[in-house]
Amino acid sequence: MIYRNKRQQTKDPGGFFTFEDKSSNTRLTGFGHGEYILLRDQLGNVWKGCAERGDDDRVRYTFRDSGGHMVTGVADGYGLVLRDDKGKIWRGFID
Repeated sequence: MIYRNKRQQTKDPGGFFTFEDKSSNTRLTGFGHGEYILLRDQLGNVWKGCAERGDDDRVRYTFRDSGGHMVTGVADGYGLVLRDDKGKIWRGFID
C-alpha cells in the first residue's frame, strides 16, 4: 500500500500585518500565522503575539514587547482594531 502525505490547510488567521496610530503617526508592520506573529515598530521594538479564533468568526489578537507593554484587539471581516495600555487606538489590516 502506498501512503501519501495529505496537505492540510490551516484555518489559522495570519498574513502580513500593518497597523497605524493616527495620533502619533507610528506604524507596526510584520507577518505571522496563528500562534506566532512578529511585528516591528518604527523605533525597532519587536512585538510578539498570537491570534485566537472565536466562535463568531472574530479573531482576538494579543501582542507584547520586551518592555512589558501590551496591545490587544479584535478583527472582523472589515479590519482590525487594537488598543494599547495607554488607550491609543491602532487601526490596520491584514494582507
